[in-house]
Amino acid sequence: MKTKRIKRVIEDYIDYKDSKKLQKFITDQGKIIPRRITGLSAKQHRELVQAIKRARQIAIMPYISEAVK
Repeated sequence: MKTKRIKRVIEDYIDYKDSKKLQKFITDQGKIIPRRITGLSAKQHRELVQAIKRARQIAIMPYISEAVK
């Protein structure tokens, strides 16, 4: 039996400076959760990934978590 996928939509602009919102889409190890699990559209997921990578580059978010180190 297949389970229903939940279609999630982010209504507002995905801001790279909002680390709390971006943290919801990252695992405990620091990996980005794939689109098939989050339920985002392709366009939204591309924007999300770009925002996460920008936040990592300017040191707002870590590349890996402290637990992995």
